[in-house]
Amino acid sequence: MKATLSAVVLSLTLALPALATEKEVAGVKFPDTTTVEGKTLKLNGAGLRKKFVFKVYAAGLYLESPTQDAAQVISSDQTKVVRMSMLRDLEKGKITEAITDGVEKNNKAQMPALKARLDTFNAAIPDLKKGDELTITYVPGKGTRVASKSGQEMSVEGKDFADALFGVWLGSNPVDGDLKNGMLGKED
Repeated sequence: MKATLSAVVLSLTLALPALATEKEVAGVKFPDTTTVEGKTLKLNGAGLRKKFVFKVYAAGLYLESPTQDAAQVISSDQTKVVRMSMLRDLEKGKITEAITDGVEKNNKAQMPALKARLDTFNAAIPDLKKGDELTITYVPGKGTRVASKSGQEMSVEGKDFADALFGVWLGSNPVDGDLKNGMLGKED
């Protein structure tokens, strides 16, 4: 009985991402929870976006129901947040190009239905300076909101759009595989 209980506890522990504490990535602290419209979301994981040898941004993924399954994160109709903290200055054009490329790589067949909303979303992305944050929040029934201190805040309708956008980081062709693993709580 004792061995069975120990095995169950161990398997449950291994099945969940490392959650219960604040995480620091490249000097950026991600608290263990955040609140969106009265719901408490848990830090699923965080990681570092690198391009070549350059550190671009640290990103944390917050979910109502944490999981290490990327497909489940994308397809679930739960409130979810990606919080990105810039580690270098980035021009709007570079950011929107990367987002568009990520959406296209993971959603070729859906692009005609996504294009106009992606353009609307990209219009709200500002130039970002080192230390600035960009927050992307999906709320079921309300849409996907982008917010930053220097840009306009706006929302785009449709769960299909949220799925495509979260696929930039968590899809089968993520922008950065190590970042995907970090956001899923699978880092080393």
